[in-house]
Amino acid sequence: MIDAKTLLWELVSIDSVSRHEHELAEHLTARMNELGFDAHVDEAGNAVGVRGGGDGRRIVLLGHMDTVPGDVPKRIEGDLLYGRGSVDAKGPLATFVLAAAQAEIPDDATLVVIGAVEEEIHTSKGARHAAHLPAPDACIIGEPSGWDAVTLGYKGCLRLDYELVQDCGHGAGPHRAVAEHAAEFWQHVERIATEHNDGRERLFDQLMPSLQSIRTSSDGLQDRVEAVLGFRLPLDFDADAFLGTLRELAGAATLRDYGHEPAWRIARTDPLAREFGRAFTRRNLKPRFKNKTGTSDMNILGPAWGCPIVAYGPGDSLLDHTPNEHVSISEVERAVLVLREVLEARLTTS
Repeated sequence: MIDAKTLLWELVSIDSVSRHEHELAEHLTARMNELGFDAHVDEAGNAVGVRGGGDGRRIVLLGHMDTVPGDVPKRIEGDLLYGRGSVDAKGPLATFVLAAAQAEIPDDATLVVIGAVEEEIHTSKGARHAAHLPAPDACIIGEPSGWDAVTLGYKGCLRLDYELVQDCGHGAGPHRAVAEHAAEFWQHVERIATEHNDGRERLFDQLMPSLQSIRTSSDGLQDRVEAVLGFRLPLDFDADAFLGTLRELAGAATLRDYGHEPAWRIARTDPLAREFGRAFTRRNLKPRFKNKTGTSDMNILGPAWGCPIVAYGPGDSLLDHTPNEHVSISEVERAVLVLREVLEARLTTS
């Protein structure tokens, strides 16, 4: 049986920026086959490993293989393994493979491990492909929660492109510059968010807008301004009504929305969440349940499958996408043990 340090090092050593995951998918399927899975690369490019089979309980563990760009020098310093993707999310993915390989499961139970593609970009190709599969009895998403905590929910998201084009005019003339129109639109967005968030203290419950870029240009005849806005959405947020309001405020500007995913969360009392809580308690830990302001493939698979779903994995999410990304090898090992216990319990509980 391959150990956590070796498997994680192999995964991190293979660069896999979004849309360039094929080499890692091939390596991961080969490793899963060695570990007793029936593994293959599916039509979307996901690495899929299946262990067991039959008409008993079925659990899907879906992590992602892709990373954001950026070269974090790969190295091991003591207990810490550095490299792009070590936290987000190859540490959780290695945990999934090892825990599923080691778990003792009933003959009719099924464990499916999926290394998904394109989670770090708005296409989420891997999860969208998996969403068309039959719903499992439970799903665990591979994201860093820390080995001693589990994530119950993620905020939703929405991206918006703003574009305004108008005829050029003299700077001393009465017309407003395109940049001024864009700035006014952004002020409207901030006002709407402030009004919505009144009385909502937790970030998870708030509408969180961000102005991600703004650019002006001119060809001498027409002036153009382009801006990209991002939104983190709370639960039960009416995105259609929100977009309708923004289009009215945009005036002559063109708005293009994309990347919309609703927020998703399960309750602490859900049996899957409680199983993680019991695993932490057996280690004399106070169970910790998190709600995150980012997004993950949970936002796609939660609504699609409607089954119990959480996110779990070793690592500190504050290190996601940073130049200092690293994970503790011993934390990965502890996460494997926790997850193995949870899988065995959920597959055998009547």
